[in-house]
Amino acid sequence: MGRTLQNTMVNLGLQNACDEAIYQLGLDLEELEEIEEDAGLGNGGLGRLAACFLDSMATLGLAAYGYGIRYEFGIFNQKIVNGWQVEEADDWLRYGNPWEKARPEYMLPVHFYGRVEHTPEGVKWLDTQVVLAMPYDTPVPGYKNNTVNTMRLWSAKAPNDFNLHDFNTGGYIEAVLDRNLAENISRVLYPNDNFFEGKELRLKQEYFVVAATLQDIVRRFKSSKFGCRDPVRTCFEIFPDKVAIQLNDTHPALAIPELMRILVDVEKVDWDKAWEITRKTCAYTNHTVLPEALERWPVSMFGQLLPRHLDIIYAINQRHLDQVAALFPGDVDRLRRMSVIEEGDCKRINMAHLCVIGSHAVNGVARIHSEIVKHSVFKDFYELEPEKFQNKTNGITPRRWLLLCNPGLADTIMEKIGEGFLTDLSQLKKLLPLVNDEALIREVAQVKQENKLKFSAFLEKEYKVRINPSSMFDVHVKRIHEYKRQLLNCLHIVTLYNRIKKDPAKACVPRTVIIGGKAAPGYHMAKMIIKLVTSIGEVVNHDPVVGNRLKVIFLENYRVSLAEKVIPAADLSQQISTAGTEASGTGNMKFMLNGALTIGTMDGANVEMAEEAGAENLFIFGLRVEDVQALDQKGYNAQEYYNRLPELRQAVDQIRDGFFSPQQPDCFKDIVNMLLYHDRFKVFADYEAYLACQAQVDQLYQNPKEWTKKVIRNIACSGKFSSDRTITEYARDIWGVEPSDLQIPTPHVPKD
Repeated sequence: MGRTLQNTMVNLGLQNACDEAIYQLGLDLEELEEIEEDAGLGNGGLGRLAACFLDSMATLGLAAYGYGIRYEFGIFNQKIVNGWQVEEADDWLRYGNPWEKARPEYMLPVHFYGRVEHTPEGVKWLDTQVVLAMPYDTPVPGYKNNTVNTMRLWSAKAPNDFNLHDFNTGGYIEAVLDRNLAENISRVLYPNDNFFEGKELRLKQEYFVVAATLQDIVRRFKSSKFGCRDPVRTCFEIFPDKVAIQLNDTHPALAIPELMRILVDVEKVDWDKAWEITRKTCAYTNHTVLPEALERWPVSMFGQLLPRHLDIIYAINQRHLDQVAALFPGDVDRLRRMSVIEEGDCKRINMAHLCVIGSHAVNGVARIHSEIVKHSVFKDFYELEPEKFQNKTNGITPRRWLLLCNPGLADTIMEKIGEGFLTDLSQLKKLLPLVNDEALIREVAQVKQENKLKFSAFLEKEYKVRINPSSMFDVHVKRIHEYKRQLLNCLHIVTLYNRIKKDPAKACVPRTVIIGGKAAPGYHMAKMIIKLVTSIGEVVNHDPVVGNRLKVIFLENYRVSLAEKVIPAADLSQQISTAGTEASGTGNMKFMLNGALTIGTMDGANVEMAEEAGAENLFIFGLRVEDVQALDQKGYNAQEYYNRLPELRQAVDQIRDGFFSPQQPDCFKDIVNMLLYHDRFKVFADYEAYLACQAQVDQLYQNPKEWTKKVIRNIACSGKFSSDRTITEYARDIWGVEPSDLQIPTPHVPKD
């Protein structure tokens, strides 16, 4: 979620008033804002997307709740020590959180373990261990519409009798200390992005948030007064007309068997009716096609923790497979591929399959990604029910990602086209006729220069590196992952460095290369990549021959509040994942909206950005999805590129032989070994095209006027990438609700 103070002032239309009032008290509002901690309750783009969606749902007047876990420790703080990442606990609640309101009156029990008994009255789940879920509510204000929605986060509390009944022999102290076991559920966020770690505590977290949330939803449904004469609703027939549950990836997949359990075991709805209700209620958004990211829980662990849910999943799967068998008689292999249960040395539950079967809509998050979802990842399911597969291209909120973080650019745009674009970003198209307007070109360039000067001052203060503010700010910020190819960027930096060293007199476009992002603590290669970036920086930044022509900064502890500083200052946005691996990306949209030009592959939303702005206004390079597939068929041979391209060979040899790590000459042998012999993401295959494309970037940057015209075109064409547009599509195509622009009157306005 990042920080809340400034966003709240922006959405209430109070920022200028507060600024003025604080100034008159002799205080600096910006200094005050810097004190607030980021709420970092998720990983990478998936978590941030949810935050943008909450803002848009409130702004569009949708009655929507965001549910999650109130982690005591969110995504770790990253320190760089001797060039290595070191993790530090994110104790964000240390001084309290003024934005949340505890709601003990809505506390709910969540059950684990136990056993299942089939009785004449129905199925019972007995002898469970109970953990209480305490809700904390954070207000989510819409933009200038007096709508305030709720983000409800659950915190785990041990019940008062927790473990005490097992300790009638005087182990009272131990029993009280054991309360921590229950409360550990909401202690810490698992910091993996696009990687599945099958730990029992993680499964507990997933069930905890789902069980508490569904009880909350059902309670609200039952006590609903609207259009209902009964004080309590008992008929669940209309449940899907009143409730929509959107599963943000497979992490809340247990909502499907949990809703079935509530309907069948508790509310005594018959199975087929319950299944129809569940499917009409749930919808699933897929966020990744990487196999290592898919959740596959061991049946043994699952059955111990959630025995009743395992039974329900088996029953769901059996009916599903019967249906498939009837449609494709004798196709045993298809049954195996489509089963929720994967057989093998360790039987596993495929959560993505459960989500597809249990939802009425399945969507990817960019057009190219949704096509891959249909024709590759869930091909068999698409053949079975093509009508339920959709695309919903991601977006970002223009309030935080333009108005809040780049007020200079927002003002410049408002002067030209008014402020309607803030709630209808497609209005940015009105800038297109002004692309050659000398005044606008001057102002946009000036705003960028001011942002760069401000960020330069920040970098010099934090990193003690002299920054050349007229250099190109080349920015690559996102989670560190092999598929995002920070290594391709490193090879370009080393090549630029070698060219300067080879011919120091030759003119070149000065660059400040900024790379930032967190590596999951257990991800060895990602941590090595950070070490490589910092090591290259050590050499490059202290070489007198290079001077101020090339600087390399690793941006420490990249998070929302830092993104708000670096994105408005960027000239070049790096979006260079191997085609077919980045589901959408949303950083790419933030840079586009803030006047950076994109260098990128035809992957994720880059494809649609190029379509909106014209491919000639982005720097597109490299293999397309088809080329990657063809290369896989043929067999990717990295040595072939290494042998053919002298500059690539030189860079790789330097990294391998310790040129950038003289103290530990074989520090980077793992990286080079991976690149040469088992690189799934084909870094070398795109090296040549990437360098050629970077040369085009340099060429255009030397013509500031033409560069700025492209910038204006990009800004003008970024309207599609508002999360307001995304949420409007979810509302109409999946949830069956209409956005409302009705302004709620403020409390002091007398009612009619």
